[in-house]
Amino acid sequence: MTDIDPTVYANYYWVSSQYYKFRQQFADFYKSALLYLAYTSVESLSYSFKLIDTSADSEDEDGCLKDGVYHVDGDETVPVLSAGFMCAKGWRGKTRFNPSGRRTYVREYDYPPPANLLKGRGTQSGAHVDIMGNFALIEDIFRVATGATGEDLGGDQVYSDIFKWSEKINLQL
Repeated sequence: MTDIDPTVYANYYWVSSQYYKFRQQFADFYKSALLYLAYTSVESLSYSFKLIDTSADSEDEDGCLKDGVYHVDGDETVPVLSAGFMCAKGWRGKTRFNPSGRRTYVREYDYPPPANLLKGRGTQSGAHVDIMGNFALIEDIFRVATGATGEDLGGDQVYSDIFKWSEKINLQL
């Protein structure tokens, strides 16, 4: 299949992403946008496409778009939907991603934001790398390493709407 022209696919996914964006079907928008990028070379992207528009903000004060970046639940670097979708839906039950049907659990660790920027780390941190020092996570790791099951840990521990969000994603499992 070396004779396939990737620009045909790129154009298709670009148009479909814009359609889904207009219709506010964001799961399909992101899927199409990512497929567009998969068929597009970085060199062919315009300079403006690679920049963040820092003037973009949500209209209301509580919106998640600030300075051109969407701020959502997660560990400050990875959105919770990216980090948790597979455990919340993709690996739940007997699916093509979990053919044996092994039981999976979602364990989220809620943490208070630091009092100031200088005090970012701590025993309750949920930040991307700092979570390795989170006492609750360390306790769960030790318990699993010594034979505890997901049920022994209390099953799912969820603070976000990961299950609700995951159900909105239409993916053949």
